[in-house]
Amino acid sequence: MSILLDAESKVIVQGITGREGGFHAERMREMGTRLVGGVSPGKGGGTAVGVPVFDTVAEAVIATGATATGIFVPPPFAPDAIMEAADAGIELIVCITEGIAIQDMIRVKDYLKGFPDARLLGPNCPGLLTPGAGKIGIIPAQIATPGSVGLVSRSGTLTYEAMAVLSRAGRGQSTVVGIGGDPVLGLSFSDVVGLFESDPQTTHLVLIGEIGGSDEERAAELLAGSRLKTVAFISGRTAPEGKRMGHAGAIVSGNKGTAKSKVEAFERVGVPVAETTDQIVELLG
Repeated sequence: MSILLDAESKVIVQGITGREGGFHAERMREMGTRLVGGVSPGKGGGTAVGVPVFDTVAEAVIATGATATGIFVPPPFAPDAIMEAADAGIELIVCITEGIAIQDMIRVKDYLKGFPDARLLGPNCPGLLTPGAGKIGIIPAQIATPGSVGLVSRSGTLTYEAMAVLSRAGRGQSTVVGIGGDPVLGLSFSDVVGLFESDPQTTHLVLIGEIGGSDEERAAELLAGSRLKTVAFISGRTAPEGKRMGHAGAIVSGNKGTAKSKVEAFERVGVPVAETTDQIVELLG
């Protein structure tokens, strides 16, 4: 099994006729994703990457039965693309787009309250990948191997680095999830940890956090007494005090969101924190 995405998931790409959408849709198909269509307003009736293109998500869902979407559209249009997908009944919405205004995402989050079955991953995230089954987004499939280690991360680059370290050590992944680093997001660490906890294939978990916010601390509370053998890694430990580093969400306020507070939260519940990504495998046991 896996979480969120498997070999049977029917996927569309919003923005499939654009450069980024088309390129990554092709990569998604190459690794086995069940890509059934794309959406590009005004270009319906044609094809792209070997699949039909529709003017709206609703038309795509009716024609293909799609339940998941990857969004590759410019920031001004991405909020409407997310809401259109939810309105059409899409259950998994993965928004890769970066640079969406915070106010726009607040509006989107409020709108999604009316669609409890819709899960949003992102924005500004690399997406997710279930090795050997499919992916939505930009995670490189060639460094993934099927297995039982769940991986959830705020950082795209560190996601790839951790995947490579795990694969080289023969520790395959069940599903890899990049939640993104913006201040206003869809799925949180806590949400994804809960999904992995319920997945019988996942026996181990790697959680990669960073300075800013308190999502890692909340996830640590959920991991107290978890069946999952978990290792955490927190980036930004050497960030100068008072500086914003990397992602827009990496904002430290007082004693909240510091690397120290996150490390202590995991250690309190018995989750070891790796000093380097290479140490992750050693601590997984």
